[in-house]
Amino acid sequence: MTRSASLNGSVHHAIRFAKPSDADELAQLRYALRASTGRATEPEEDFIKRCAIWMRDHLKTDEWQCVVAEVNEQLVGALWVQLVEKIPNPRAEAEHHAYITNFYVQEDTRGTGIGSRLLRAALDWCSERDVHAVILWPTERSRSLYERFGFAVRDDIMELIVKSPQ
Repeated sequence: MTRSASLNGSVHHAIRFAKPSDADELAQLRYALRASTGRATEPEEDFIKRCAIWMRDHLKTDEWQCVVAEVNEQLVGALWVQLVEKIPNPRAEAEHHAYITNFYVQEDTRGTGIGSRLLRAALDWCSERDVHAVILWPTERSRSLYERFGFAVRDDIMELIVKSPQ
């Protein structure tokens, strides 16, 4: 899936699925996301190298997908989705869940609809795979986006933090 468009005449943007060759840029986006929410304890260069290896390996599987946004062939946003297989069920119910994580759009491109396009592409991917439910942990800022797409706050899911961040 690649959708390109021209904004303001010369700016071209596309929404597509990531390839293993995107791993270095994706690792930089991951660092930008997580470093923006607290003090990074791992040196940026070390993290990007380690994260790029993980991303490259996981983009070669069917379990993880990453939808990316490009502006003039530079990655400016990404959304990762993991397909979580359910144990077989004798009822007429889809046998997968999906987990959305690491949703990030660079500050200078926010408010242009890129986030909505990334989320739409991920949800379309989920629909094609007969996903029963999509779960995620939103930030305060992202809640309104998810609500516009029909996400609801649920009171039937529980969470246990096994190891708190340091």
